[in-house]
Amino acid sequence: MALSALDLCILATYLVAVVAMSWAFARRQRSGEDYFLAGRAMSGPLLAASIVANQASAVSLVGAPAFVALRPGGGLVWLQYELALPLAMVAVIVLLLPVLRSVPGSSIYAYAEARFGRPTRRVLAAAFLLSRGLALGVVLYASALVLAQALGWPLDVALLLVGLFSVAYTGLGGIVADIWSDVVQLALLWGGTFVCAFYVLAHGGLAVLHAIPAARTQALVLDSAGLAGEGPFSFWPMLLGGFFLYVSYYGCDQSQAQRLLTARDEKAARLALVLNGLLRFPLVLTYCLLGLLLAGLLQVDPAFAAAMQGKPADSLVPVFMTSYLPSGLRGLLLAALLAAAMSSIDSALNSLAAVTLEDVLGRAPEAQGVWLARGTTFAWGLFAVGSGMLFARAGTGVIELINQVGSAFYGPVLAVFALGVLAPAVDGRAAISGLAAGLAGNLLLGALAPGVSWLWWNPAGFGVATATALLVSGGRLLRPRLSWPRPELAWLVGGFVAMLAALALLAVAPMLLRA
Repeated sequence: MALSALDLCILATYLVAVVAMSWAFARRQRSGEDYFLAGRAMSGPLLAASIVANQASAVSLVGAPAFVALRPGGGLVWLQYELALPLAMVAVIVLLLPVLRSVPGSSIYAYAEARFGRPTRRVLAAAFLLSRGLALGVVLYASALVLAQALGWPLDVALLLVGLFSVAYTGLGGIVADIWSDVVQLALLWGGTFVCAFYVLAHGGLAVLHAIPAARTQALVLDSAGLAGEGPFSFWPMLLGGFFLYVSYYGCDQSQAQRLLTARDEKAARLALVLNGLLRFPLVLTYCLLGLLLAGLLQVDPAFAAAMQGKPADSLVPVFMTSYLPSGLRGLLLAALLAAAMSSIDSALNSLAAVTLEDVLGRAPEAQGVWLARGTTFAWGLFAVGSGMLFARAGTGVIELINQVGSAFYGPVLAVFALGVLAPAVDGRAAISGLAAGLAGNLLLGALAPGVSWLWWNPAGFGVATATALLVSGGRLLRPRLSWPRPELAWLVGGFVAMLAALALLAVAPMLLRA
């Protein structure tokens, strides 16, 4: 794609602004606590914007519209997944946030040592480094694939440039640069999506709305349970499986939970989780509505349909960008794609470095030099670039396998943290036994019952791990004194109800438009 001078100016302005911001923050850092915890001074709204942006990768910006518009079994059914998020935020706030905020350093796995002993901490840290380190290579590869396709660059060149630039600003500015750059990236990627949607309507008019295939507007799939090969995109596996996945991801995964440790107090951390539970749905809805509009455009514009002929579904947004967007808007969407790619990479790099220094090398944040932290981040960045290049040569089957292995870990890891709060009799030996049994159970479930939706692995792994740990320890679950902050819970439950109503309305909206 030939970029105009205006496109290049927009892209260069964004990149220079990110580096300048990282440099400004780097000058204020004196220790590992500044680098990994931002002085524990972040506000709730700022953290919420960072967490929301962190979940929107370049794959989301490209893959979600393609799933809605073209994928078999696609459409708005993906939005069912988002219903689990506000309910999961309730569980994180009530069950996990108080113990996470009690850890003295930058690693959430310090809680596992305080509760179960050093071996449990090492096992959880090793599981995180293995799964997140490989997943980082996958994200980097997938993001570079999107950008290479959009720009016509060789894949290795796109991968190297995205990886090295992300390492540069993340290694320079630490987590505070990650958080503030995520805010800029959220505005860019959300704004870029809105611009594309309005441009489709301006180009195709109301004919685009009337041409949207009715099958693509289905948002609720209530007639299957994802247990007999019906496909993973059904209501119950997406709600229940998504619940356990989200609780584990936001509360037990260092790449997300580390942000909660940077909050100035627990109230700010709760606000960040509440806002995340409410804001991610409209962001994903924006992606999905763009997909619906592009599905309609394919029906009314033969030139667009011809340009997509023979191309994979994920080419939908890049083809639209190169075929339709004028100079300036092309640069804006490209900057949004790059922002989405980097927002998913920066937090992983920072958290991998934090766990390496604190959990593996045993250095507390106040004893870590800033340059040691930066060097460790840079080393993980090189690992990600190398693994991303390997994935680029291995094919998509490896990506699917890595994603499934990652899902296999979420339920068992959550069980260890939950048992730490709910089952005082469970010791380190029982916790590790439960973790191993839950992981083995998920791998067996995937191998022996391929017709079962992988979303069910999350509650299955949690259940097996919990039952095994209780059996080994002879313990039992107790009813602890939990804090139930009513305003936050009311907002999240209300958000769940509003999201459910929105999905029902989306299902009937096309019929109303055609009436």
